Amino acid sequence: MGRDIVGQQSRPRVGRRSFLRTASVATAVGTVAVAGCLGGTRDPGTVVMTAATDVEGIMYSDGDEPSIQQALWDAGLDEDIHVEIQTVVSDSVQRMQEAQSALQAGRAPPDIHMMDSGWTIPFILREQTTNLSEQLSDETLEMVETEYLEAALETARHPETDDLHALPMFPDLGFMLYRQDLLEDAGHDTGGWAEEPPSWEEFSTAVSDAMTDSDVAYGFTTQADAYEGLSCCSFNEVMTSWGGAYFGGTDTLFAAGDRPITVDEEHVVDAIRMLRTFIDADDPNALEEYAEICPSAIVQWSEQESLGPFADGNAVAHRNWSFAMAETGSDEAFGEDLGVTTMPYAVSEADAAYEGVGGTTSALGGWHLVVSPYTDRREEALQVLEAFASEEVMLTIFELQGFLPPIIELVTEADEAEIGPIARYTDQVQRASETAIPRPVTDVWPEQSALIYQEVNAALRGAKAPDEAMADLSERLEGSETEVAGQDGD
Repeated sequence: MGRDIVGQQSRPRVGRRSFLRTASVATAVGTVAVAGCLGGTRDPGTVVMTAATDVEGIMYSDGDEPSIQQALWDAGLDEDIHVEIQTVVSDSVQRMQEAQSALQAGRAPPDIHMMDSGWTIPFILREQTTNLSEQLSDETLEMVETEYLEAALETARHPETDDLHALPMFPDLGFMLYRQDLLEDAGHDTGGWAEEPPSWEEFSTAVSDAMTDSDVAYGFTTQADAYEGLSCCSFNEVMTSWGGAYFGGTDTLFAAGDRPITVDEEHVVDAIRMLRTFIDADDPNALEEYAEICPSAIVQWSEQESLGPFADGNAVAHRNWSFAMAETGSDEAFGEDLGVTTMPYAVSEADAAYEGVGGTTSALGGWHLVVSPYTDRREEALQVLEAFASEEVMLTIFELQGFLPPIIELVTEADEAEIGPIARYTDQVQRASETAIPRPVTDVWPEQSALIYQEVNAALRGAKAPDEAMADLSERLEGSETEVAGQDGD
């Protein structure tokens, strides 16, 4: 997931070595890619890969400027092999539909599909991917399995065989950003927040005080629109930090049909009640211990809309992805006044009823590379993936665009002058990777995700009481799971 997962604009440039190609170069490359795909005539060494403009912008360069393509060659890719980008929209749902159309038709190119980690598994289950455990070198497979972020790999494997069917290109992680200067001025010591996030109660009190004592319009901005980002990420984080779960913990994330439905349990309902309190402390379902710190408009906001007030200096705290650190942590923005941590929490991991929930957490997003089973350039495409697994390529992508490497430890090895403000928050990135929570991706997740975000959004708007919304959701999810179990039984 990350910023592209839910239909936002492509990400801004964040590394200091970042560059924009001239319009003529961009147009020329894009024309070649499209012509090669649609016309059926392309050079023997050309491999076509789907990507949005954020990746396309760093795939090529003028002259000696760094680029992904050059890094791939430097990593050992045959210099006769060129990667052409088939440009796709940044909207994740539309990209999923475009990939589905190509793969259902058995159409290639594209030879490599860039897939959201949130919807790769359904393609794996439909046998529309290449089994990389049977195709990549033993050396690369061992490195991937031992050094890549495990939470990302869980969304790239076949849930029944554990074979690798996608290569994580970059993960993304959710963070809590906050104005240290405003909080300190309001009398709250945030010196330890970077290492140990506060409780939600402490957080809401501090943000409320800072909002009152300063001239900012908002306390906390986040994403609560009725869209994928709510069910997969922003609410998933809050629910998990309360010790709640959709399907009884992290050990049941990737297997639909025979798992408990736990959305109507107390901790999930209380997570919604807390968020509703943040919006309207006078609501009859509000929790007394928490302050009103969110504008009612969050129920219509996704990533960009919620970032705007914070980036403009009109909010105390903000939840978003790693790109927001670069956008708001520069010297031209908040500089070292920007604090970053993972999510506050209400229930500790030790006190949670289910495995893998409770305590601080960070939603997992990101994108994978999948080799089409219909490509006639399989060997070349596999060579490209082997090169993408090079640490030098990962660091190039990180330094040029700010995409986190799938080997998270590499964040500390990147050139601080190249990656900008994120260099100050490497410890927080490491902790986020250790507490990352994936969405429960199965072949029915798109349907279940819509059910979840509709009911959660209704409760956050006050259109339904939290317990009523979760009871209705539980019944609808139960029906979805029963249907899957029935199909499996046939």
